[in-house]
Amino acid sequence: MTFYPLVFIVAALHAFVGWRLVPELAAPWGWVLGVGLVLSAVLMPLGLLASRLAGRFLRQPWADRLSWVGLLLMGLFSSLLVLTVLRDVLLLLAWGVDAFGLVGLPLASIRSLTRQATPVLALLITLLGFMNARRTATVVRVDVPMAGLPAALHGFTLAQITDIHVGPTIKRDFLRRVVAKVNTLGADVVAITGDLVDGKVAELAGHVAPLAGLKSRHGTLFVTGNHEYYSGAHAWIAELRRLGLTVLMNEHVVLYHGKGLGVDAQDDSQTVAPLVLGGVTDYTAHHFDETHRSDPSLALQGAPAHALVRVLLAHQPRSAQAASDAGFDLQLSGHTHGGQFWPWNLFVPLQQPFTAGLHRLQNLWVYTSQGTGYWGPPKRFGAPSEITLLTLVKA
Repeated sequence: MTFYPLVFIVAALHAFVGWRLVPELAAPWGWVLGVGLVLSAVLMPLGLLASRLAGRFLRQPWADRLSWVGLLLMGLFSSLLVLTVLRDVLLLLAWGVDAFGLVGLPLASIRSLTRQATPVLALLITLLGFMNARRTATVVRVDVPMAGLPAALHGFTLAQITDIHVGPTIKRDFLRRVVAKVNTLGADVVAITGDLVDGKVAELAGHVAPLAGLKSRHGTLFVTGNHEYYSGAHAWIAELRRLGLTVLMNEHVVLYHGKGLGVDAQDDSQTVAPLVLGGVTDYTAHHFDETHRSDPSLALQGAPAHALVRVLLAHQPRSAQAASDAGFDLQLSGHTHGGQFWPWNLFVPLQQPFTAGLHRLQNLWVYTSQGTGYWGPPKRFGAPSEITLLTLVKA
């Protein structure tokens, strides 16, 4: 969206909230809210565009500071707008109940209470959401039951991190804490399922560098998300490979896992078993580069027939149908953030088949992570961030 339409929309929404709340608040709170809305209407669009202004009109760290302001205001105003609309709906319902004589309601008291509660609740939700977003993600442990799982793969663990969005408000220290927590899990493999960055390699390479310290038995695998393509996917793919990550572009690796990994280990089905771990480019990658078109079937091409477990890394859950058709057993995805904060979680099903958690699609298990970081406003409410440890178990 270009700057002037964005300014108009933001101004109109702020004017609506001001019209509905400011005249009804007693001094000085009405003045405080009014001035706050004017400042927010001015600073929010500038903050949202700060990354574009950086280098041309603003230098670091001022561009990031302006981003912080704009994104914090975006999170606060989002809740304020939603609560204002809900207040109007509540007042309309109360008026209808009273007008039809169903129940006698104290309309003046309801109006007074809700006009005071609306900005207070918006502020409290935003503060709680900020603390939830900025803390290091908790570990969510998930058992995935799989029929016919070879004994050698029972207990195989995948640590999934996704949707970190290193950028204006998430930097090196945040990612370093995530890496440290992942390393305590002793996972067999680490999977990063896209949307790692919001910015160019030249700006963020130093902040992504902690990923080189990830530790697991079989290494770290990465697939692109849509935000990699907004940020220069080709350069990021090269940078992540330089850090030692395996970037899967509609391809797979075969991991031989078990107790005795000697030269002839592949022939010992009692102690070692192969696991195919595939990865596809983002579902929308072809809009940026036709050669990157996402293709789960291609990712499985040439996989050994005797490998009984096939896992796919795919940023968006809507890759699931193609993954099931291709013959995968488990798909790990992110993208949705679990909605990040209410009520946006209610809109995720309009685009994605799954919002969060473990689900079944035909013969395919799909796990959708709520994300390890956040996008946009530093705010999580009702959708906590996670580092997921998935364990394959016999069904």
